[in-house]
Amino acid sequence: MGISTRNHGDGVAEIVMDVPPVNALPVQGWFDLADAVRAAGRDRETRAVVLRAEGRGFNAGVDIKEMQATSGFEALVGANRGCSEAFAAVYECEVPVIAAVHGFCLGGGVGLVGNADIVVAAEDAYFGLPEVDRGALGAATHLARLVPQHLMRAMVYTCRTVTAAELHAFGSVLEVVPRDRLPAAALAVAAQIAGKDPYVIRRAKEALNGIDPVDVRRSYRFEQGFTFELNLMGAGDRHRDAFVSEGAP
Repeated sequence: MGISTRNHGDGVAEIVMDVPPVNALPVQGWFDLADAVRAAGRDRETRAVVLRAEGRGFNAGVDIKEMQATSGFEALVGANRGCSEAFAAVYECEVPVIAAVHGFCLGGGVGLVGNADIVVAAEDAYFGLPEVDRGALGAATHLARLVPQHLMRAMVYTCRTVTAAELHAFGSVLEVVPRDRLPAAALAVAAQIAGKDPYVIRRAKEALNGIDPVDVRRSYRFEQGFTFELNLMGAGDRHRDAFVSEGAP
């Protein structure tokens, strides 16, 4: 369990999140994920990366229980820095990253998927930012890469979710497949990329990042500043305590 990497013989690296019960990553988990993605991209034998998860859903964001069980602000700061590093690792990975999403993709999960190059999703996948209900802000930077501007704002304000089918209609999800076919579908896309000239693909990734209109690192860091403000004003603890007291997983 935790974060693991499997290197396939065809140049595809498969990184798997397996952190029961809901893949809500603790602080160290975000840094471990960032390290795994960066290591895969630096490996000259890697031509594409698949990022997927085991369990009930792709990712439920940060481990709020860990945060509330830690005195002071160390866990809050650690989670923010860890998320920032993991999201950036996906975006800056030297080779394309294919996110394979099933079940829930919430909070930090949206940060990972929004920064991926390609998204393949299971029919049961859904995406959302519950941050407002948790007294936080963040990952709207990445949600804006998946949905149109006005829907992004509605999702942030209301915490509503969207389905894989909706994202497929927008073009931000490449394929929607039955859940049992998800790993194979993502690996098939990765294998197609891995069959190209690896030098050209690495330069293509660099070029596409270079023409991106938004600096995702800076944009996300700006959002995080408001999370710190909410915490200083007491809203963060109030909403996180309520979440924990509800007995949420």
